[in-house]
Amino acid sequence: MPASPDPAAVPARGRPGAGGVEPPDALFAALADPTRRAVLRAVAEDGPVTATALAGRLPVTRQAVAKHLALLREAGLVAPEREGRETRFTAVSEPLDDLAAWAESAGRRWDDRLARLRRHLG
Repeated sequence: MPASPDPAAVPARGRPGAGGVEPPDALFAALADPTRRAVLRAVAEDGPVTATALAGRLPVTRQAVAKHLALLREAGLVAPEREGRETRFTAVSEPLDDLAAWAESAGRRWDDRLARLRRHLG
C-alpha cells in the first residue's frame, strides 16, 4: 500500500479539483478549530502581535497559542516577522479571499444544477 503524501509536499495554494482549484486541506483544518479561529481573529484585530500578547488576551497558554499560530502559518493565514528576539504575527487575507471565491463558485455550480433539475421535473 502506498504511503500517504507528505502534507508539506502539498502546494500552498491548493490542488486541482472539479471546477477549479480547491483550497488546501491545511486551510480547512486551520479554520475547523474554534480556538484557532479566535487566535486568527485576534491577530487580524490587533495587527502585528506576539504569541505572548495573544496568550494574555485568550484563555489558552502561550504554548497553545504558539501551536495554533504554527498551523495558521502552514495554512498561509498568518505571516511571522522577527523583531529582535520577538516574532510578531500578521494576518494574511489572501487564503480567505481564495476560499470565499471557491465557495461562491461551488454555490453557483449547485444553483445551476438545482435549476436544471427543477426544469427537468417541472
